[in-house]
Amino acid sequence: MQRRLVLLTALLGTLLCLAPAAAHHGWTGGETIELSGTITAVRLGNPHGEVTLDVEGENWTVEVGQPWRNDRAGLEAGDLAEGVELRVSGEHTGEQLMKAEQLWIGERHYVLYPDRI
Repeated sequence: MQRRLVLLTALLGTLLCLAPAAAHHGWTGGETIELSGTITAVRLGNPHGEVTLDVEGENWTVEVGQPWRNDRAGLEAGDLAEGVELRVSGEHTGEQLMKAEQLWIGERHYVLYPDRI
C-alpha cells in the first residue's frame, strides 16, 4: 500500500511539472498579417516580451521574442520603447493579438524567427 502511495505521488508530481508547459501557447497556424503603429506599453522578459501597439486607435498586443531571441535579432535596450513607431509582421493568433516574426523600426529590420518567414 505504501509503495502505491509513493508511485501515485511521483506520478502526480510529474504531471504537475508538465502542466505549465502544456498550458503555454505556441504557434497556431494563424494568418500572417502586418501592422504599423506606435508602441504605448512594453513588457520585456520571459517567456516572451509584449508590446502594446496603437494601430489607428485600436490597441494590439504584439508578442515579441524571448530576451535571447530579441538580442540575437539585433534589438538593443530602448529599441522597443513607448513612443517608437513600429511595423511588424507575424501570425494573427487571436482578437487583436499577434506573434511577431519580424519587425521594422525606421529602416532597421529585425528577424525574430528566421525559419518562419
